[in-house]
Amino acid sequence: MRLGITNDHRGYKLKVELLEKLKKDYEVIDYGAKGTENVDYPLYAFKLGKALTNKEIDFGIAICGSGIGISIACNKVKGIRAARVISIEDVIETRNDNDANIICLNENMDANYAYNLITTFITTPFSTEERHIRRVNQIKEYEVNNER
Repeated sequence: MRLGITNDHRGYKLKVELLEKLKKDYEVIDYGAKGTENVDYPLYAFKLGKALTNKEIDFGIAICGSGIGISIACNKVKGIRAARVISIEDVIETRNDNDANIICLNENMDANYAYNLITTFITTPFSTEERHIRRVNQIKEYEVNNER
């Protein structure tokens, strides 16, 4: 499994900690900022989103100060369903119900906790329930018919 990870300056520390853990079990491609110097998170979110839509990676991980800004930017890329999560319940629901393909985290998470969220995210399948499939398909159809 190939994972992509991105971050802004505020997410750099957590990214470095996660890379150490993730690289033991996964192929990980780093699309993020290389340090703590102030950068614009949308540029890094777009890189990750494009990598996912180009099938360079299977899932994405995005980190910024709150996890919110980078999730908004990721979601501007056609085909991306990014979710900012803070709990295992959030992770399971967004994968099961929404088929999210990028997990967005905040900089203040403990690396072990964040790693647990990520592994749950990538191992939780999308639902086979018709209502969830229908809703995700509605999102996909909207993207096709309403170019941004």
